[in-house]
Amino acid sequence: MALNCFAQWKPQGDKIKTKWAEQVDPKNTLPEYPRPIMERNQWKNLNGLWNYKIQPAGQTAPKGYDGKILVPFAVESSLSGVMKTVGSENELWYETTFTVDNSWKNKDILLHFGAVDWKTEVYINDIKIGTHTGGFVPFTFNITPYLNGKSQKLVVKVWDPTNDGTQPRGKQVKNPESIWYTPVTGIWQTVWLEPVSKKHFTNLRTTPDIDRNTISIKAEAEGANEGDLVEITVLDGSNTIAVEKAVAGQSLDIVVNNPKLWSPDSPFLYDVKVKLISRGKVADEVKSYFAMRKISSKRDQNGIVRIQLNNKDCFQFGPLDQGWWPDGLYTAPTDEALKYDLVRTKELGFNMIRKHVKVEPERWYTHCDKMGIMVWQDMPSGDEGPIWQMHKYFEGTELKRTAQSEETYKKEWREIMDHLYSYPSIVVWVPFNEAWGQFKTVEITEWTKNHDPSRLVNSSSGGNHFQTGDMLDIHHYPGPELKLYDARRITVLGEYGGIGFPVAGHLWQADKNWGYTQFKNTDETTAKYREYADQLIKQAKVGFSAAVYTQTTDVEGEVNGFMTYDRKVDKMNFSEVNKINKEVINSINN
Repeated sequence: MALNCFAQWKPQGDKIKTKWAEQVDPKNTLPEYPRPIMERNQWKNLNGLWNYKIQPAGQTAPKGYDGKILVPFAVESSLSGVMKTVGSENELWYETTFTVDNSWKNKDILLHFGAVDWKTEVYINDIKIGTHTGGFVPFTFNITPYLNGKSQKLVVKVWDPTNDGTQPRGKQVKNPESIWYTPVTGIWQTVWLEPVSKKHFTNLRTTPDIDRNTISIKAEAEGANEGDLVEITVLDGSNTIAVEKAVAGQSLDIVVNNPKLWSPDSPFLYDVKVKLISRGKVADEVKSYFAMRKISSKRDQNGIVRIQLNNKDCFQFGPLDQGWWPDGLYTAPTDEALKYDLVRTKELGFNMIRKHVKVEPERWYTHCDKMGIMVWQDMPSGDEGPIWQMHKYFEGTELKRTAQSEETYKKEWREIMDHLYSYPSIVVWVPFNEAWGQFKTVEITEWTKNHDPSRLVNSSSGGNHFQTGDMLDIHHYPGPELKLYDARRITVLGEYGGIGFPVAGHLWQADKNWGYTQFKNTDETTAKYREYADQLIKQAKVGFSAAVYTQTTDVEGEVNGFMTYDRKVDKMNFSEVNKINKEVINSINN
């Protein structure tokens, strides 16, 4: 284990940790390829120990640094080795050096950031090369013109106002308590280099159409000239299904005869090879994948509008998944840890996850694609929260955002949808949750639907409710209740449950733990879960087409997970829950 010889780094604080915290290696941190949906052979990981300094905002680059931080763990996390708060009055500075492989000569060098929260400025060899705002999507700079000599200096400056600002931030607040969590500032996903030709792909957009047996693939390229071609090869395992060519920038509709449809029971993925050909030579080549699947809605024989997967009624049932870690906050300690929650979700018998007010690293979505988990993707909430105690969010009044706040929301939501567009596991977009920052609901919902007509849009999970989008989404705690019903749209239970069971020795804090109900052991908790599921089955038959149980794990002060926050204790009988969940999913077909 590398901890002993790395005296300059160790996890900080005395909070609980997952078993994977011990496997974090500062010399080999999150080594997996970060973008599996568009993969090239060559790349270099820049994760590891960098210099850091927290200093008042508005100052010049620091002359000296406070110490080492383990990138890509947020500075407030234990695994960063720092565990300090930053706040809106300060800025976080990073510094590292890197070398470019000799074999990459004559290539353009791209510098990729997986995600940095929130405003980022990047300097190469003391030259400011660019700025990015937004805490949830990757961004890239072509740094080729600024490289010199053998060793390159990279400096990154980050400012993040957390809940002092209006930007999307999910559940982060300066003073975390009950359902609010620790701030995440700075780099929290992999930083990496990639060599490319001057002519290279920047994005792949794949859109399946199972009714026409086609997959539409658009390969977006930079630097392509007239006469440059894109060649796409579709594979089923080692069998070549199709080879098609098009002018660069054109989308190709490729016929897939007798397609193998993707579903939770059979998550089949086709492999793709995409080449950019210029004057007979391959300028760029990437590997990808897609799934043949369709998400839609249809009225059933009882007049209830149901969600359909591949033109068949499909009750979608899954946990509310916050994606937080006691040791890494937004960042799972290892890829095995990232996948673990998904493996357990499948073991619980669920077919869906609602990814709650957070966007995950790309590998998470690929794991869902491979394992057959449908995803409802929330927009991370920002701006002003609703006044729950007064239930003000049911009265049809909307928040008036400033023009700048509106623009920030639209920019980041558009970028999130574009970034995640080709992941087949995502079946529903959720622009708003429980009226947090909810504004111009009809306009935003229709804009979302128009931006991506291939998915369903759940306009405002839990209210404020408007006649727009594909769903009416009710939240009801603790037990499920069909308290509203929409005959024209899909009606879903976007949150319920929250059965609390604090497990001594596995708590983030000793007191002030929060759940909708409190129990003392696994049997009691599982029995209550069964009671709620029996109610849900009755309600599904007469109206609900999906349900989301709160939640996958405990998070900080919340103790209502299937597992403790450190993932070390299962708080319900998983095999019993699996049986119950299968009954719920099958209830609308019986």
